[in-house]
Amino acid sequence: MIHKLLQGKKVVLASASPRRRQIFKQLGLKVLHKQADIDETIVTTNPRQYVMKISERKARAAALAMDVECVVIAADTIVYIDKKILSKPKDRFQAADYLTYLSGKTHHVYTGVAISYKRKCVSGFEKTAVTFNDLSAQEISDYLETSEPDDKAGGYGIQGYGSQFIKKIHGCYFNVMGFPVSKFYEMLKDRGF
Repeated sequence: MIHKLLQGKKVVLASASPRRRQIFKQLGLKVLHKQADIDETIVTTNPRQYVMKISERKARAAALAMDVECVVIAADTIVYIDKKILSKPKDRFQAADYLTYLSGKTHHVYTGVAISYKRKCVSGFEKTAVTFNDLSAQEISDYLETSEPDDKAGGYGIQGYGSQFIKKIHGCYFNVMGFPVSKFYEMLKDRGF
């Protein structure tokens, strides 16, 4: 189990995401929080490469500010549809555009996870398919009023009001929430924790 593998280690979550903090708490992990301020500009339309590169940058940046014995964990989540990457919306107008675009369609959520320990970094990713119901303009407007879309990839949250729009998912629920727990567990075991 994850809390056993990391027992006795200083664990740092390089993220400001409340959802990731919640997941780590549910896993019984007490972590330090160190947000990594990095340039998230990457010239690629490959979703796997994008999330892995960003998560690696976050982990490496946070690790440089920490003791070498700390286990630094970072993640990055995007929505991918029709060869387009949808990250966090810049404003409510973009969130409305995202939701309109996702309405009635299946998209994929990618999350990259990186673990930095003793200045060595490994990364991986998870992919989950999410199908939305058809959304009316009023439903989108009402959802925007909740402010939930503001800081979430694709402009929605599966764990909140946005759950009402999701017809089905195929894959890891926690990946859509922002941190693929099972993938992380496998990465820790592979790394020899």
